[in-house]
Amino acid sequence: MWEYVAHDEGDTEALGTALGNALVEGGVVALVGTLGAGKTRLVQSIAVALGADRRFVNSPTFILIQEYEASLPIYHCDTYRLRNVEEFLDLGIDEILQSGGVCLIEWADRVAEVLPSDHLRIEIDVTGATERRFRFEAGGPRSAAILDALRSTISAA
Repeated sequence: MWEYVAHDEGDTEALGTALGNALVEGGVVALVGTLGAGKTRLVQSIAVALGADRRFVNSPTFILIQEYEASLPIYHCDTYRLRNVEEFLDLGIDEILQSGGVCLIEWADRVAEVLPSDHLRIEIDVTGATERRFRFEAGGPRSAAILDALRSTISAA
């Protein structure tokens, strides 16, 4: 478990950039937080760090899954509007998880039971008008390596 406090959107962007640089093929990031917590803002920074065009990175609330071209394919999922886990599986998430890209899932707590055990869970709490607390938990060796690389980058900054 690791915590990071972002005092403003600049800190959130720096965190997302560092996380994007730490992600590896097959990385799964499970984002959990209330509306407006900053899940999509974090995803935008991750995607840009991986080489995606920021103009095309937005919340896939109505589309459910968006794919962004980058150094690693990015699959951005939003499970907010899904009624159950079966709808998530019907989207072809198994193929996405095996695609060799990275998968960023907003509202991941709604589908936690079908996520791979080796994923990086990020809980985002709103602690002020622009301040957010990010809590990270790695579920296996790949996500632990990603988290270690992230912590190293952030502590060196």
